[in-house]
Amino acid sequence: MSYKYAIILGNLGNTRDRFCQGYKQNPSSEEMLKLALDRMPQIQGIELVGSWDIRPDNVSDMKKRLDDAGVACASIIPDTFGNPLFGKGSLTSIDAYVRQAALDYLRQMSEVAQAMDCGIVNLWLGQDGYDYLLATDYDQERSWLTEATRALASEFPEIRYALEYKPKEPRNFSYHARMADTILAAKETGCSNVGITIDTGHSFYAGENVAEAVVLAKRAGNLLYHMHFNDNHGSWDDDMIVSSVHFTTYIELLFWLKKTGYDGWISMDQYPYREDAVDAIAESIWWVKKYEQIVADHYSEIDALIRENDAVKTSRFLRGLIYG
Repeated sequence: MSYKYAIILGNLGNTRDRFCQGYKQNPSSEEMLKLALDRMPQIQGIELVGSWDIRPDNVSDMKKRLDDAGVACASIIPDTFGNPLFGKGSLTSIDAYVRQAALDYLRQMSEVAQAMDCGIVNLWLGQDGYDYLLATDYDQERSWLTEATRALASEFPEIRYALEYKPKEPRNFSYHARMADTILAAKETGCSNVGITIDTGHSFYAGENVAEAVVLAKRAGNLLYHMHFNDNHGSWDDDMIVSSVHFTTYIELLFWLKKTGYDGWISMDQYPYREDAVDAIAESIWWVKKYEQIVADHYSEIDALIRENDAVKTSRFLRGLIYG
C-alpha cells in the first residue's frame, strides 16, 4: 500500500517568528493553492487552516478548486491558536464566554469540514495549557476540555477529531502534550470518533520514540488518525525538512506505521522560514517516500531484526542501506 500525501496549505506562505515579522511575502490562499498544484504533483491532499484558508463564505469556491484539481481536503485545522480571543485558552479558558465562543467556532469549522467532504478536523489546541504555577485549576480545565470535545464529537459523529499533541509552545505546558496523556484525553470523552494526530517534530522534542507512540495509539484502539511530518534537533519545534537530522528514526516509524496498518494521510507540516517553501516541502515528501520504499523492500528483514534484538546486526543493516 502506498500512502496518500498531503501538505498544509499555509506552509507555503509567510513565516514569522518573534524576531522577524515576515521572512517572505504572504500570498493569498488561492495563490498558494495554485503553487501547490502546479509544482507538487506528488500530493493528493491539502490541509486547510480555518479562518486563514477556509471560512463559511469561501467553502464553495475552495471545494470547486480542489475538486477541479482532483485533490482532496485532507483535514481542516481550526485556528484556536492565532486568535487573541483565545490567548488564555480556548476550550479551557476560565471565561465562560470565551469557552462558548471557541466551541461555537469549532462547530462552524466542523460544518465547513462537512461541506468540504473532509472527514478529519485536526485539533491543535495550542493555547490550551498554562504558564505559571499556582495559577491554574488543572482538574477543572481538563474537565472543560473533555466536555467540549465530547460535545463536538457527539454532534458530528461522522467526523473524526484528531487531537494533535505538543509539549509546549505557545504555552509553557500544553494539556495535549504527549501520546500517553492525549490517549487519556481521547478516552475520557467516551467517543469513538476522537483520536490523535502525531506530529513527528512534536514527538521528538517531547522526548518520545515516535515509533513507540504509533504502537501506543494502536494498542489504545486504533487511535492514530493523522500524521504530520517534519524534523528538528530535539529541543524545539524547528519544523525542518524531513531527514535533516533523523534517519533511523524515520525507517523505524515507517515500519511501525505499516505493521500497525495505518492508512491515513501522510501530511507535511513544516515552516521553511528562509528556504523556497515548495522545494523544501517537496524534499520532505521525497524523503518520506524513500523511507516508505525502504520499508517495503526490506519489511521482512526489518521485522526479523527487531525480533532478534541484536543491535550490532541492526547497525550492519542500516550501514548497508547507506553504503551497499
